[in-house]
Amino acid sequence: MEEFVGALWNRIVTRAARRDYPEAAVGLGEIEKMLGVLFRALGGDAGLRVTMAAEQRHGARRRLLERIAGSGERSPRSALDGATLRLPERIALFARRELNRDLYLWLVAAAAHQPAPCGDAWIVRNQIATLRALSRYPGLRLRYERLVAEVLAGRIDPAAMPADEAAQEQAVRQALLQPGSVSSLPPLMRSKARKLQAVPLWIYPAPDMAPGAAASAHAPRAEGGGSRAQESEAERKRYQAQRTETPDNESPLLLPFRAESILSWAEYVKVNRALDDDENPDAARTAANMDQLSVAADNGERVASRVRFDLDLPSAAEDDAPLGEGIALPEWDHRRRELKPDYCRLQRLVARGAVPLPLPEHLRRPARKLRNQFAALAHARRWQKAQPDGSEIDIDACVRLHADRLAGRHQAGGAYMSLKRQERDLACLVLADLSLSTDAWVSDSHRIIDVIRDSLMLFGEALSATGDRFGFYGFSSLKRGNVRFHEIKDFACTFDSAARGRIAALKPGYYTRMGAAIRHASTVLCRQPAAQRLLLMLSDGKPHDMDLYEGRYGIEDTRKSLLEARILGIRPFCVTIDREGASYLPHLFGSGGFTVLRKAEDLPTRLPLLYAQLTGV
Repeated sequence: MEEFVGALWNRIVTRAARRDYPEAAVGLGEIEKMLGVLFRALGGDAGLRVTMAAEQRHGARRRLLERIAGSGERSPRSALDGATLRLPERIALFARRELNRDLYLWLVAAAAHQPAPCGDAWIVRNQIATLRALSRYPGLRLRYERLVAEVLAGRIDPAAMPADEAAQEQAVRQALLQPGSVSSLPPLMRSKARKLQAVPLWIYPAPDMAPGAAASAHAPRAEGGGSRAQESEAERKRYQAQRTETPDNESPLLLPFRAESILSWAEYVKVNRALDDDENPDAARTAANMDQLSVAADNGERVASRVRFDLDLPSAAEDDAPLGEGIALPEWDHRRRELKPDYCRLQRLVARGAVPLPLPEHLRRPARKLRNQFAALAHARRWQKAQPDGSEIDIDACVRLHADRLAGRHQAGGAYMSLKRQERDLACLVLADLSLSTDAWVSDSHRIIDVIRDSLMLFGEALSATGDRFGFYGFSSLKRGNVRFHEIKDFACTFDSAARGRIAALKPGYYTRMGAAIRHASTVLCRQPAAQRLLLMLSDGKPHDMDLYEGRYGIEDTRKSLLEARILGIRPFCVTIDREGASYLPHLFGSGGFTVLRKAEDLPTRLPLLYAQLTGV
């Protein structure tokens, strides 16, 4: 009975303390793509992506019912950093759905007009962004005024606060109603003063990450884990982090304590335990309820020392055979806006001891179908109709011209047919991502690397039937001094059993330094005497490497290399299985320069058809 009454009381108080409107909620996933387009259209940085923000403990004053129910302690805060715009996962602040949607639109507009990082206070930067957005787009003013009125109506009245907190609240209200009129927040005079209530119309400073936290987020997954394309929505949230030292307890299992204090204090206990424990099923929920994640090294060792066996290069006898001494390549530093000359070294490799193989049995039927389809694209003599001159009369064109003449219309074109040889003057280079993430499983029987092998096998069979020039290459990297460029099938070679053997010998490599690989692939492609040059990339995630080549830095270097390729007359196109590809690939390849496959297993059959569409057949 006591439990029933307690549960009933908790349900009643929690419902009464709620200040949101779930029935009118708008989720970020519903309009995420639209917000990304709007952010860039309003002048926002095209290199940023829009994703969700994690809830944080705000420490602000709450209403009595909220304190009784123990709710309202956490709220998401919109934030902007050099790589990401973080917005709430859902907004249900207002009773009308259109107002919640308008709040998303205003946050995007405010973020697009944020001033450059400077010494101004947070409240000043938001007022500057508000003035810029309203002056540039006056149509936003009515939405802004409605949102301000709703937000102010839901905030705690300054009359119910102590003097110093009330002064801050009054300053915020004035900044919302008259942007640009507040130069700073009044200071809090009491040590126990509450923090300022969250302002949902403003962009907050981005939470800092601990050194090395970003690198650990991109650590390679164990075999059988999901790839970057399979991350859950919760993993996209950004948390504050700090690095801390594990306490060194001499007697961790014999700690003196008083039994009555066990529920009032907690202490780290340093216990040696294996690293291959089963995953905690509640880990994600626990992390979502924490404001700050602390990462401590185990026994004073760096994490890299425990995974180094996965990252060390194989011995020279087991590794692929190098071709030459390496090629020095530049790299773009977007922060300094300069191209660093000879910053990377690319090593050309060919599979050592690859055994020539026939086409695998499970690919023979689809290969036969593709060869028959692509045989029609081969070089041949064909009749060209409606020509101004030729060796034969085009009866259809004559009838059409005569009918148009009788109808009083003028029809352009000739009345002859000419037998001409049609040649497809193009060259295609396929560049496959062979990073460590391709070792992830996409089905019960296939890994990503298996799908890439099958795709190259079928694509080679299809292109062999057309007579087009093509080459297959792969890449991975381990820091800037070791960009590995695998030559699978050169343009000068035929697609035979030896090429199939090199495809079968492909294995997952290390990391993904795309910029250097694209620059060398562009050089190889430019040597081909073709009117059209197509660079086709197969990828499963973002550019990334161990030496700070991640996030915005890697994105911008890749984009710079693709711009250089377009200047050389090369058309780049990306095929990816990364479900988040739509958030960053438009910045790299353009709106029509990529496609995202929802099922990686479809790549072998989709790739030849995409090629046919790209080459205009």
